[in-house]
Amino acid sequence: MKRYDLDSRLEDYAAAIIRLYDKPPTTFASDYLAKQLIRSSCFAALNFGEAMGAGTDKDKANKLRICLKELRESLRNLNIQTKAKIYSEETLSPLKKENDELIRIIVTILKKLY
Repeated sequence: MKRYDLDSRLEDYAAAIIRLYDKPPTTFASDYLAKQLIRSSCFAALNFGEAMGAGTDKDKANKLRICLKELRESLRNLNIQTKAKIYSEETLSPLKKENDELIRIIVTILKKLY
C-alpha cells in the first residue's frame, strides 16, 4: 500500500467519526465518549502525518506507536459505545472494521522498521 493511501484512509476514518456525531449527543456519557473518540481518531491521522516527516527511523517509530495507541483507544471507545447501547453494532461495525485494518497496517509498518 502506498503511503498516501494510508494517509487518506486515516483522514477518511477520522472524518467518518466526525460525521457520526452530526447531531449532538444527548447524554453526559455519550457526549464524553463522542468528544474523546473524535480526539483520538483525529490524533491518529495527525500523528501518522508527523511520522512520515520524521527525520530518523526511531522518531518515525515513536510517532507510529502514538498513532497505534490512538487507534486502539478509538476501538475501545467504539466497543464501549456498542456495549452501552449508545450506537448499535450495525452502525459501528464498519468503523470497527476500518479501525482494525488500520491497526494491522501500522503494526506491519512498525515491524518493517526493525
